[in-house]
Amino acid sequence: MKNTTNYITAVLLLLALTYNSCTSKETSIKGRTITEDGETFIIQDSLLIKTTDGAEIAFLVVRNEKSTQPLPTILHHTIYARSSDFKRAKRAASMGYVGVVSYTRGKAWSASEIVPYEFEGHDVNKVIDWIIEQPWSNGEVGMQGGSYTGFTQWAAAKKIHPALKTIIPAASSSPGIAEPSENGVYMSFLYPWFPYVTNTKFLDEETYNDHERWNNLKQRYYQEGVAYRALDSLDGTPNPFYNKQLDHPTYDAYWQNMMPYKNDFSQINIPVLSTTGYYDGGQLGAVHYLKEHYKYNRHAEHYLVIGPFGHLGSQYVPEKEISRYTIDSVAQISISDLSFEWFDYIFKEAPKPSLLKDKINFQVMGANQWRHVPRLENMSNDTLTFYLNNQLSNVDFTSQYGSGNHGNKRHYSLTENKPSSVAFLDQTVDFTDRTMVGENNYYIPFIVNDSLPLSNGFSFITEPFETAIEFNGSYFGELKMMINKKDMDYSIVVYEQTPEGRYFKLTQHHIGRASLAKNNEKRQLLTPNTVENVPFTNVRITSKKLRKGSRLILVLNVNKHPHEQVNYGTGKDVSTETIKDGKAPLEVKWFNNSYVKIPVFRYKD
Repeated sequence: MKNTTNYITAVLLLLALTYNSCTSKETSIKGRTITEDGETFIIQDSLLIKTTDGAEIAFLVVRNEKSTQPLPTILHHTIYARSSDFKRAKRAASMGYVGVVSYTRGKAWSASEIVPYEFEGHDVNKVIDWIIEQPWSNGEVGMQGGSYTGFTQWAAAKKIHPALKTIIPAASSSPGIAEPSENGVYMSFLYPWFPYVTNTKFLDEETYNDHERWNNLKQRYYQEGVAYRALDSLDGTPNPFYNKQLDHPTYDAYWQNMMPYKNDFSQINIPVLSTTGYYDGGQLGAVHYLKEHYKYNRHAEHYLVIGPFGHLGSQYVPEKEISRYTIDSVAQISISDLSFEWFDYIFKEAPKPSLLKDKINFQVMGANQWRHVPRLENMSNDTLTFYLNNQLSNVDFTSQYGSGNHGNKRHYSLTENKPSSVAFLDQTVDFTDRTMVGENNYYIPFIVNDSLPLSNGFSFITEPFETAIEFNGSYFGELKMMINKKDMDYSIVVYEQTPEGRYFKLTQHHIGRASLAKNNEKRQLLTPNTVENVPFTNVRITSKKLRKGSRLILVLNVNKHPHEQVNYGTGKDVSTETIKDGKAPLEVKWFNNSYVKIPVFRYKD
């Protein structure tokens, strides 16, 4: 089958190369035409330009034949090379723009080596240089696209081109911040992504969709206890790009050079529209750019649209039902349509999109309404502080939810009153025991659940709320702990327990590495058998109306499962640790003066 994939790729490449390519000086190629829906479009495909270091960038251009005046260009720069990409550019042309799709160096009909991430900022600006030299260009460019293509927009903004007037990054990838690691913990979902985008000039769908292969790889890593760096040895196929990223476990210059870093954001003065979702794996990246933009440029014109969307829904049209949760009717918008409303606002003096009533625009789940505020901190008007008490909860989990919830022995109180004396809960994690694979709270696939599996962790539960209240924003807090090792990875999940006893997952789980909690650029190992304060701050945003009688539940655990690298706590590079480093169990004391702060919106009387 792999030979079939390579053959198809070769045929596509040969077909592409039958068209004329051009350099920045060859702008007179007429291209071919296609008529669809009563409109005729001029397509110039198989175009190439060279960068200053000799790499080739492939791209295509689509124009509406009826356009006679120079127009703004909508640019989509992506690593996802598909034969259908002209349709994306065609939509821009049908909306009164010139559509351009360009590719990561080495992709499509480029003969260069494929290199993800590292050169995108430079290469996008080279494409913009070419665009503004063309007679059909009015010298203005806007960019759009999601995930990796959201990242390429921010990469270009690191040294922003004068012709780039706006960007619309959706569900933006943020290398070193949100992937391949999250708060320092490497996540295995990205491992098959590299062969997907680098095995062929287009996309290796066959390999990427071999879910049995990738699931077996994760299970073998977990069960055999080999070093995380040995994933490609287990798989039997080299994965050099993933291994290269393992060389940078902190947010160092390797990552910082790919996208805006600190003061780079102060120079980004163009309007930005970001979109993401409460259940978007890329939300941490999208919000990172937003926060840093406002931190270093207080006059930034940066808008955010966020709702109960997944990764794809944040880029195109949100699913009406996501993970068995039916989203409110007002959340059923079109991100695709919103993007062109924004472009018309920027380039054609059209009204600002009606949804954008302020800079931060978020949908309140369960309330069927949008709220609009000037800053993220304005999403809430109060903060509730809860302590992770070591007193057992008074909720009878055994009778309500069955023995699978361990009765009440792991369900404790989440209290607003700080405990009068310091105490702790003990947890022991045997890293050599790999029998608990199936009970991972962090990866429950559904938003609304009938049970609350804990693995070997703990839950902390509030008293019922006496009135309705909104959970709006990103929770944060501090874990006070003592461990017998130099490091550990932990996870936190927050649920609403509804009055009916169901569990509503408010956003995706939070994972973190204790040694990077205070500074993601410099690892600070813990001192064994010493009380440590470990803050958790880089947590996803959510918004949900909590009904009267609802409770909040926080589930806390040590991260140990096949989906992410296992941190054995030696203090060595985690990617080199093996199960032999975990012979001594991890012993954790979770202190009851640990706390979580919940941003809420209280209704006025």
